[in-house]
Amino acid sequence: MDHQRITGVLRGCAIVLPHMRAIPTGALTLCFTVWLLGGCSSLLPRSKEHQPGTPWTTYREAQAAFDKIVPGKTTMEDLVELSLDPDKVPNIAILNYSDVLRRFMLNQSVTMADLDHGVQQCVAAKTVCRGFEINQRLVSKQRNGNFFLDVFGFRKETHTQGFRFNGLVLLKDGVVIYKLTGGQPVIHESEEASNPLGPVQSIGNKLLGGWL
Repeated sequence: MDHQRITGVLRGCAIVLPHMRAIPTGALTLCFTVWLLGGCSSLLPRSKEHQPGTPWTTYREAQAAFDKIVPGKTTMEDLVELSLDPDKVPNIAILNYSDVLRRFMLNQSVTMADLDHGVQQCVAAKTVCRGFEINQRLVSKQRNGNFFLDVFGFRKETHTQGFRFNGLVLLKDGVVIYKLTGGQPVIHESEEASNPLGPVQSIGNKLLGGWL
């Protein structure tokens, strides 16, 4: 048989064509190992926690809206223009004076005299007063690192970023008498979990009740 006319020759574990130079099996293994360790982080899962209909995409935007609220002047109509309408914007809770009282007077050591004047007005007005509690958040989570190490449970690296905004507005007779803001302008967290045994350890934990 004329080996020159054979279209492919098997050398070791690699198939080599007549016009190609033979690549050692060890080199192929090394290349595969490098590719495996390099992984592809774009294949890792991502998630985004947000609230549809939220008028703000950043903490600064939310704070800027609240900065326009002036106690004693801003009306309910003004709040609607600032996207603070509980009938249209999600995650805005409506509070009555009893809810307000429970939020500010957490224990018996707190008296009415300790409260802000606007809060005192709201509690004293009872049913004439109501409040809006705003809780807005936008958080995204992304897994980084090596795809294969992540999938097989050897190492997981998760990055979380976003913001969380909380606001409170009290109204009496349709006019704002008190406001308060807070939250977390920048959320940036990183979590790493290493598992030297990979899937073997997870199986062992199930069989031995978490001993490994």
